[in-house]
Amino acid sequence: MSVRPAHIVIVEDEPVTRSALVSYLGSFGYRMSECDSAEKAERILAQDSADLLIVDINLQGKDGLEITREQRARSEIGIILLSGRTDDVDRIVGLELGADDYVCKPFNRRELLARVKNLLRRTAAMRALTRRVFHFNGFAFDVAARQVTGPEGAQIVLTRAEYELLRVFVTNPGTVMDRDRLIAAITHRQDGTNTRTIDVLVQRLRAKLGDDPRTPRIFTTSHGEGYIFTAQLE
Repeated sequence: MSVRPAHIVIVEDEPVTRSALVSYLGSFGYRMSECDSAEKAERILAQDSADLLIVDINLQGKDGLEITREQRARSEIGIILLSGRTDDVDRIVGLELGADDYVCKPFNRRELLARVKNLLRRTAAMRALTRRVFHFNGFAFDVAARQVTGPEGAQIVLTRAEYELLRVFVTNPGTVMDRDRLIAAITHRQDGTNTRTIDVLVQRLRAKLGDDPRTPRIFTTSHGEGYIFTAQLE
C-alpha cells in the first residue's frame, strides 16, 4: 500500500518566497497548497486536512500569530512560523501560542527542509498516540481531546506544558525520565527553560491530580535523576 504524501500548506503573502517554498518542498514529494491570507488558508483546511502549516507572521489582516492560536486550539497540526524580523518578541509569543518552530528570513532551504522532516515525524507519531485514552488511579487522560477526567467525573484543566509533560509520562511508565528529556517534550519552551521548570510543572501536576509528594502514587522522584510515572495503567 502506498504511503500518503504529507500535505503542507504555505501561507505567505510574498509571491516570490511562496513560489520558491512550494517548488522546493514539492520537489521532495510533499503535496503542496499555497495561499496569501488567513481566510484562504481556512478554506483550504476546511476542504483538505493538512499535516503542516508554514505561516508568515506578518500577513495583512489576520496575522500568523492569530492563525497559530486558532489552529492550535483545534488540532495538533505542525506549525512553522516565518518572519523577516529578528527580535525575540514574535518568536517567544509564537511559541507560547503553540507554534512548533520559528524560522527567520532569509533562511537556508536545506535547514528548513530538515526542520520540516523532523516536525512531520513528530506529528505522525502524535496522530498515532492521540487515538488513545489512558486510565490510571481513577483518572482518564484523553490525549486527542487533551482532557483529564477525575475519579468523580470532573474535568481537570491542564496548560499546554502540563499536557505535554503528562503525555510523555503516560507513554513511558516505570521509566526514569531525566529533566533534560522532559524539557525536550515541551514544544513551546523558551531559551531560558531549565530543569527548575520541570520541577514546577511536576509540582503543578501533582496538585491537580492529588498526588502527595510525601507518599506519591503517580509521580515518584528519582533523586539525582528525574521522575518516574509509577501509577498503574489500566
